[in-house]
Amino acid sequence: MTAFTRTLLVAVVLSTLCEAQEITIESEFPGGSGEVERIDAGEKLVVLHPTNHADKGWRCWWYVKILGIPENEAWTVDVGDAPWATPDQASVSFDNGKNWQHTHPGTRKEKRIRYRVTGTGKPILLAWGPPFTPEDSANLVNRLAARNGQASAFSLCTTKEGRETPALRVKSGEGKPLIWIHARQHAWESGSSWVGKGFAEWLLSNAPDSVAFRQDTEVVFVPVMDIDNVFRGAGGKSQRPQDHNRDWTENPHWNAVAAAQKELRAAAEEGRLAAYIDLHNPGAGSRFPYFYVPPKDILTPRAHANQLRFLALVKEEMKEPLRFAGQTIESGSKYDPKAWNAISKNWVALLGTDAISVTLETAWNTSASTTDGYEAVGRQLGQALARYQKEQK
Repeated sequence: MTAFTRTLLVAVVLSTLCEAQEITIESEFPGGSGEVERIDAGEKLVVLHPTNHADKGWRCWWYVKILGIPENEAWTVDVGDAPWATPDQASVSFDNGKNWQHTHPGTRKEKRIRYRVTGTGKPILLAWGPPFTPEDSANLVNRLAARNGQASAFSLCTTKEGRETPALRVKSGEGKPLIWIHARQHAWESGSSWVGKGFAEWLLSNAPDSVAFRQDTEVVFVPVMDIDNVFRGAGGKSQRPQDHNRDWTENPHWNAVAAAQKELRAAAEEGRLAAYIDLHNPGAGSRFPYFYVPPKDILTPRAHANQLRFLALVKEEMKEPLRFAGQTIESGSKYDPKAWNAISKNWVALLGTDAISVTLETAWNTSASTTDGYEAVGRQLGQALARYQKEQK
C-alpha cells in the first residue's frame, strides 16, 4: 500500500448475502493528488488532503478516483485545508472524465469541507475543479489542427523533466498581427485551461466573426504552461526556485517562459505584437472575472488607450454566466515590490509596443464555474478580441 492509496474492506449486505466490498482511493495517475488520512466504513466517510509536493507550490490541488461505492450508496469526502483547497462545490465525473459537474454545496467546518457523493457502482472521479491534463492539452490542439488547414499543432518547448508543451498556431499568412494567449502558469488553476479551450474552439468555428479574425491575425494558444506540475498534481504557485509568473526576466528558469519570450520579443521587434493575454483563476472570494493590468506609467499612450477599448468590449461581451463587471487591478511596484517587473504581462508591456497586455482572472468558486461556464468566458473573450482587432484595421 502506498501513501497515495489506502484500501478498506467494507461489509455490504446485498439481499440476504454478505459480500466483501473494496473501497479504494487512488491518485497515482496524471494530474492526480490526494493523501488519504482514513476511511471509515461505519460513517461512510473518506478523509483526505492534497498531496504534499515539496517546493512545487501551494498545497491546494486534489484529484482522486474512488472505486467500490455501491450503487445508490451515499458517502462523504472530507477535504482540507481552507481556503484554496476547499471550493464551495467540488467537481465530479461519473463517466471517467468525459463530463464534469458540480457536487452539491459542501458543508464547512473550520479549515475543512465535506462533500457528498452517491455511488453508481462504477468509478467516481472527484476533484478540486474540472481537471485539464497534459493529455487533454495534446488532444485539444491536435483535434483543432486536424479541423482546419490554417491551424497547426506544435510543441512550445520540452520541459526540464522531458515533457512536450502542446500549443496551437493559427494563421492565414505571414506578417499578421500576433495574438498570444496561454493558461496555467499556475498549475492548480485548471479553469483557465477550460477558458482557453472555449476560446480556441470558437477561433476555429464557422462563426463569421471568428472566420474574419483568423484571416486578419496570427494566434498562438498554449493550454498549459506548467506541464510538469500539472502532470504531478502539484499546485505550482510560488514554487521553488521560481514561480512561472515571476520568471519573466532576461534569464528565465523555465523553458516555457523562455520560449514564449522569444516569440513575443520577435513579434514586438517586427511591429506586429497585438495582444498578450495570460489566463488564470483568482482567490476563493472572487465571484466575477476581472483583469490585472500593467502600471499605467509603463504603457505607451496608445497601449493604454488600446487596453481601455479592449476592456470596454470585453464588458459588453462577457455577460453570462460569468460576468465581467469592469474590475481591474494594477499590479505594479505596490502590488509586488520585489518582482512586479517579472510578471508576464508587465514584461510584455515593458517591450514598449502598443499591444494589449493583461491577465484574465476567471472566478472558480461560483456555481457557474463549470466547464460550460469557463468555455463561455473563452468564447466571449474571442468575440471581444475579434471586435477589437476589426477596429484596428
